[in-house]
Amino acid sequence: MSDILIVEDNKEIAELLRDFLQADGYSVSVASDGEKGLKLYKQYGAKLILLDIMLPGMDGYAVCSEIRKDSNTPIFMLSAKNEKNDKLNGLLQGADDYIEKPYDIDLLLAQIKGLFARRYGQDSITDGDLVINKAENKAYKGGVPLDLTIKEFELLLLLAENKGKALNKDFIFNRIWGFDSVSEPQTLTVHIKRLRLKIEDDPKDPKKILTVWGVGYKYQ
Repeated sequence: MSDILIVEDNKEIAELLRDFLQADGYSVSVASDGEKGLKLYKQYGAKLILLDIMLPGMDGYAVCSEIRKDSNTPIFMLSAKNEKNDKLNGLLQGADDYIEKPYDIDLLLAQIKGLFARRYGQDSITDGDLVINKAENKAYKGGVPLDLTIKEFELLLLLAENKGKALNKDFIFNRIWGFDSVSEPQTLTVHIKRLRLKIEDDPKDPKKILTVWGVGYKYQ
């Protein structure tokens, strides 16, 4: 699952928005039309959808309506259509907010941060002497900050947020690196090894990040 799915046919806008969101620590998927956006959402999910209205083929209203049939995932409509009826239609289709283009990126990021804080809970996860601070994108062991790369932190957080669940390797890889990543799946194995070196008391006998043979990994 990505944090945010952007459905936007303007490549320049989509890439700029993706870059800002990734710089803020979110994992992001991008689709260039409604059908692709709906397919990505149904296959991988998302915690928030940023949805343009004027899309080739299936428009944003239709995408929103389809998602609302069986999901309450937050949807922000981002559109240059600024008539009252456009906004009403978007909200009636189930959008949580309707934001006019051009928008202030700082205000949009603040809205997204506020939504994530309200909807997805605590800013930190504590497990024994390990603390994962989501607001800071940092982790601490025994009060000492760990030297984690962005991907190592995202991987640790994903596992910890699903404590006790065996997560499939493909799911983990797609969630952290993206389904269209040029990285190799072996990258996951390398990152797991590095994480164990940093958080386990004995990396050769891990107690937190366990291998589930034939499936993937589990945070215990």
